[in-house]
Amino acid sequence: MSMTDPIADMITRIRNGQGVGKGMVLSPASTLRAAILDVLEGEGYIRGYKQTENQEGKAQFEIELKYSEGKPVIREIIRVSKPGRRVYSSMKDLPRVYNGLGISILSTSSGVMSDLQARKKNLGGEILCQVF
Repeated sequence: MSMTDPIADMITRIRNGQGVGKGMVLSPASTLRAAILDVLEGEGYIRGYKQTENQEGKAQFEIELKYSEGKPVIREIIRVSKPGRRVYSSMKDLPRVYNGLGISILSTSSGVMSDLQARKKNLGGEILCQVF
């Protein structure tokens, strides 16, 4: 089965998993998804992830979701740039998510990083998603 937006698929799996209180969700593996999960783990939104194989021998990620006092740490996660409408931003025009309480995840020329890291490195790029 082909997917037109694998990032939105992973985000939806995380959102749905937290909605029903699961401790772990599965998502097909790719390098871009791994980079996004690295940012989410580094910022403290997920416990972690590891790469495994499913029954067909294809790589997948086991994403451990994080909860605080029974409530999901990720209150909302939304896809900003989509295949039909890409959203780019320069460093000075990067939006602040919830006045700095949330993050934007960007794809820059130096790799995938949070908006905080992009501001420190004076980089802009494609805004993949926002988390708060």
